[in-house]
Amino acid sequence: MKYSMEGLALTQRFEGCRYVAYQDSVGVWTIGYGHTRGVHEGMTCTQAQALAWLVEDVASAEAEVNRVVTVPLTQHEFDALVDFVFNLGDGSFEHSTMLRLLNAGDHANAVNEFRKWDKAGGVEVAGLLRRRLAEAAEFVEP
Repeated sequence: MKYSMEGLALTQRFEGCRYVAYQDSVGVWTIGYGHTRGVHEGMTCTQAQALAWLVEDVASAEAEVNRVVTVPLTQHEFDALVDFVFNLGDGSFEHSTMLRLLNAGDHANAVNEFRKWDKAGGVEVAGLLRRRLAEAAEFVEP
């Protein structure tokens, strides 16, 4: 499956775009739309570079969801999962209860797992909770 424009808008809305590197809530250097690979203090980027990184990072999240989910998904479910993986990383999803439930065909309980991923560094973050609730709403969109 491919990430939709609606899904991409979800990612862009929650990530925002910053042209100067900053440390996220757990100290990871980040730039553009949540890009972290190779980012260091003092780094800057253009809008074009931020979009290029977004495309690369989304492709990686998209590939991970396609690789580890073994049951059919709707476009809305796929979009929600790609945003989730984009934000959390491959390993978190690959070893999650959410994925286990999904692959068992239990979509109804899998959606409840989004809400459990609202912490950064063990601390509940309101912005992450808003994002998880938006992903859950996208997941169940008719």
